[in-house]
Parts: sequence; structure tokens; C-alpha cells
Amino acid sequence: MSEIKRLGYAWHLRQLMAKHNLWKSTELRPLLRERGIDLSDTQIYRLVTGTPERISLGVLVALCDIFECTPADLIEPRVEIRAAKTANAPRLPLDSSDAFAPVAHRIQLVKGDGGPVPEA
Repeated sequence: MSEIKRLGYAWHLRQLMAKHNLWKSTELRPLLRERGIDLSDTQIYRLVTGTPERISLGVLVALCDIFECTPADLIEPRVEIRAAKTANAPRLPLDSSDAFAPVAHRIQLVKGDGGPVPEA
């Protein structure tokens, strides 16, 4: 069975903020402004609490300067391997936050002789 290699990533801005004793997304705004990045409170909140699909290099460089880190400290690449589409394997979500979500399966219990077990 062949496998498909998919790439994902983890966003660690919130953890870096905590290491620097910044607990609110609004505390990040003046630090970004000092570096010429003017984002709204909503944009900063989404940047902190979510996982961005896109980020400008200016914002990335400013965050690296604020937290004295590299882009690798903010973005952790991950490889997710799946069975190929031709296989009879259940599809797993690509989003890493859903990777460990329970999957519901319907099963039928059978007696030792192969007949179905009556439901109680």
C-alpha cells in the first residue's frame, strides 16, 4: 500500500508569549507598533489564538525580533503520512488540532454462533 506524505505545522506564538510573561493578545500590539507593524486588535487576537494560514514576512520578522527567536521557534513543521486514496483506510483530518478527535464507528456484536446479539 502506498502512502501520501502531507505537510502540516504547529504555531507556537502563544507559548512564546507565555515564556516572555505576555498573557493577553493586546499586550503584543504596542510591541508590534514599535517595529512598524500596525494590526488591529482582532488581527492580533487571531494571530495569537489561531493557526495562521498566511503570515507576512514583516510580521514574522517583527515577532522574531520581539521574542528574540527564529522562525523555526514559531513554526514547527510536521509530516503527516496517510494511506493512499485507493486504500480502504478511513480518512484522517489534516488539521493537527483534529488529529486526535474521536472517530465514531458503528459495530454489531455477534454471539459465538455467528448470529446477532439482541439489543437490550
